[in-house]
Amino acid sequence: MAFVAKKIFLTKGVGKHRERLSSFELALRNAGIAACNIVRVSSIFPPNCKLISRSEGLKHIKPGQVAFTVISENSTKEPHRLIAASIGLALPSDKTMYGYLSEHHSFGESEEIAGQWKIVSDVLMDRLNELTEDELDQPSSFNVPAGEQTVRGAVAFLHFHETYHIGQLAYLRKLFGYSQLAG
Repeated sequence: MAFVAKKIFLTKGVGKHRERLSSFELALRNAGIAACNIVRVSSIFPPNCKLISRSEGLKHIKPGQVAFTVISENSTKEPHRLIAASIGLALPSDKTMYGYLSEHHSFGESEEIAGQWKIVSDVLMDRLNELTEDELDQPSSFNVPAGEQTVRGAVAFLHFHETYHIGQLAYLRKLFGYSQLAG
């Protein structure tokens, strides 16, 4: 038997407690889904599925029910640490096609910045997934400092470059006695 959602709703919750598990439980309560048995799933929005409001969705929840969920979560024990977790939703105009739900977790970003980051990330991922081999082999519109001078080379370089700087930030945090960036 295939389990394919016919309706999906989005919710959010915040929990604050000195213990991570208790904090997570409080967040589930705040989101209205604490009475469910949560099963985490990957991030596909099924074809022909309807996005409904939170209030409508919560009416369908029964205590003890299994709820298949895409969860974005973040936590910290660092006092006054700004953290964010969000879900991005990319729906195709053709409702017979599937869409994506993507998780984003960050430290030090405001809610507005985290939300904008998700929008940009989703648009970028959609465009990268649409690129054909011919488009990837086209000359890059800017001078790629290392590697091939194609769109493929530019994407590879920018991916490496971003990863390099994230590594530098992690190293500097450790050097100055701060906690790790994630995990």
